[in-house]
Amino acid sequence: MLQIEIDGKQVSVEQGATVIEAAHKLGTYIPHFCYHKKLSIAANCRMCLVDVEKAPKPLPACATPVTDGMIVRTHSAKAREAQEGVMEFLLINHPLDCPTCDQGGECQLQDLAMGYGKNTSRYTEEKRSVVGKDMGPLVSAEEMSRCIHCTRCVRFTEEIAGVQEIAMANRGEHSEIMPFIGKAVETELSGNVIDLCPVGALTSKPFRFNARTWELNRRKSVSAHDALGSNLIVQTKDHTVRRVLPLENEAINECWLSDRDRFAYEGLYHESRLKNPKIKQGGEWMDVDWKTALEYVRSAIECIAKDGNQNQVGVWANPMNTVEELYLAKKLADGLGVKNFATRLRQQDKRLSDGLKGAQWLGQSIESLADNDAVLVVGANLRKEQPLLTALLRRAAKDRMALSVLAGSKEELFMPLLSQEAVHPDEWAGRLKNLSANAEHAVTASLKNAEKAAVILGAEVQNHPDYAAIYTAAQELADATGAVLGILPQAANSVGADVLGVNSGESVAEMANAPKQAVLLLNVEPEIDTADGAKAVAALKQAKSVMAFTPFVSETLLDVCDVLLPIAPFTETSGSFINMEGRLQSFHGVVQGFGDSRPMWKVLRVLGNLFDLQGFEYHDTAAILKDALDAESLPSKLNNRAASTQKDFQTTSNRLVRVGGVGIYHTDAIVRRSAPLQATGHAAVPAARVNPNTLARLGLQDGQTAVAKQNGAGVSVVVKADAGLPENVVHLPLHTENAALGALMDTIELAGA
Repeated sequence: MLQIEIDGKQVSVEQGATVIEAAHKLGTYIPHFCYHKKLSIAANCRMCLVDVEKAPKPLPACATPVTDGMIVRTHSAKAREAQEGVMEFLLINHPLDCPTCDQGGECQLQDLAMGYGKNTSRYTEEKRSVVGKDMGPLVSAEEMSRCIHCTRCVRFTEEIAGVQEIAMANRGEHSEIMPFIGKAVETELSGNVIDLCPVGALTSKPFRFNARTWELNRRKSVSAHDALGSNLIVQTKDHTVRRVLPLENEAINECWLSDRDRFAYEGLYHESRLKNPKIKQGGEWMDVDWKTALEYVRSAIECIAKDGNQNQVGVWANPMNTVEELYLAKKLADGLGVKNFATRLRQQDKRLSDGLKGAQWLGQSIESLADNDAVLVVGANLRKEQPLLTALLRRAAKDRMALSVLAGSKEELFMPLLSQEAVHPDEWAGRLKNLSANAEHAVTASLKNAEKAAVILGAEVQNHPDYAAIYTAAQELADATGAVLGILPQAANSVGADVLGVNSGESVAEMANAPKQAVLLLNVEPEIDTADGAKAVAALKQAKSVMAFTPFVSETLLDVCDVLLPIAPFTETSGSFINMEGRLQSFHGVVQGFGDSRPMWKVLRVLGNLFDLQGFEYHDTAAILKDALDAESLPSKLNNRAASTQKDFQTTSNRLVRVGGVGIYHTDAIVRRSAPLQATGHAAVPAARVNPNTLARLGLQDGQTAVAKQNGAGVSVVVKADAGLPENVVHLPLHTENAALGALMDTIELAGA
């Protein structure tokens, strides 16, 4: 340890620490712009100049390593003069129009100018003007004259996002920050440059001139859009959500936020938002009050479930619903004798779930994952499924982790990889089995020789029609190499659903094959949220009654349902999620309910009372959570062990299989309705990418329009040749435009249009 004295205070720091880090440890603030604890050191703003004893001139605190016995003064006349001089230079070309700047009130330059700037400027020459840039639908770069060239945005895209999409062009006074010519900033983490920018150069395009920072209320919340459980600061005004920012939590999302979590709020007030309960009578929809709607639901269920016909009722629940909502829904179903309750909406193989020892989870903490020496990821579209977790893996892979990826396609991950194989999905189990038997293989050896290793299974494995075989093979590989087996859950509360044990009876796929007379849809849009949307919708059309608890209305719900109940999204209700590492996180609603919507737990509570069931006398979600689970015993319920399933493993396959996963901005109803996210390149209608050999065998050409068919449904797609794909694989991610097709990871046909 090294001893350093800063402003008369002693502190010990590790070898290699910088002066600014030592000051932070002491709680001493040193002004800075370019420095950021998660980025490399640039030392180009010079605002952090400090007076170091025996140094002939002030030194930048961010780039000066601590030496034993160093004495530093941050507020001496020498340091103060240097800092004020730097501030004067920074303001020479900066527009002095804070009242019209969108960053006003939360601008780091504005704050430091108050403390270190002069009352008047000595600069009388003409200020330079920089033309605004187009960085896409999420980041506004209209005011680039305000840029002070701290290069935080440049370093972020290169170091955290993995690929440099923003750079500094030209030199000296002519320097400009810009994206590559003709290209937008496409990283799924782009919104973080807004937080990083210390001035008003890069701001949020959806939030631009929406409200002033001092007008906003700030509330803590938890993201409902993936299983990471990112912590949020939701800013509100006039009972509406206006902006979402990251709440720093080193154990989960650090200080970052994915664009999906940051901009999804734009979908909350979409024109399709359901305001009032509705009942369909004579083919016409009517607005009704809650009492009438709930009485209708009670009558419909009682009518169909009477005389021992409870098996003719099914519950399809979205795993992004809260612990409290799922617990009450299951309690209601059990009270009515309804056994068919499913949250694994995209599951095609339920054999595995019957033999699991506990709830499936990551297998370790999120922080621990980055400490692994070797990791094998199977069947995951990492950047789509878990954008922030991918950034964590990227940092670890750049450091020392030997990361290997086995999937149906080669995703561009922008990180060093030990191995990346694109293999036909039917061969995944056989490939994993071979790795277990071949200790000399580079991937097997990396896992076996590592002090800490993990095998992680993604969404495409979990949705595979032969999930049990792949899981068994992965478990054997983990056992053979001493690695930890984990999964990447597909929704915010997938782990919570498993912990509660709500899944019972028939799966969604089974209920689609053998339609029920009554179905309760709990925050589910069946045409896109289930494995085979077209088949699910066809099954619902055969039901006597379909009751949807939903924040939004859609054409499909209007077609198949006879009652629609407006429920509150996560921003308007309290509740809890259990994230991928098994961490229970509770949150409160941040705004009032929209229209006449109600939190789902309250609707379920009233239904329980209408059915005269015991145990529905709750007044808040805290009481429900207390009954639902014991937080202290939660870790004991997390277990990825499964009873071995003896099965022959395929090593070759000739069937044409669809891969690609769910589009990053088509994962849930809120995200699908966020206009800024839908305007990005990631949300564009995907082409069907196919290996050139397979394309030739099908008689198709690169760029040709073809018809993709699954289960008799056809959709026009543009085919693209991709030599990085294995043969007999069609990479076609799920999108609203192709939702009419069948399941992902299932057989698909391609033919000329």
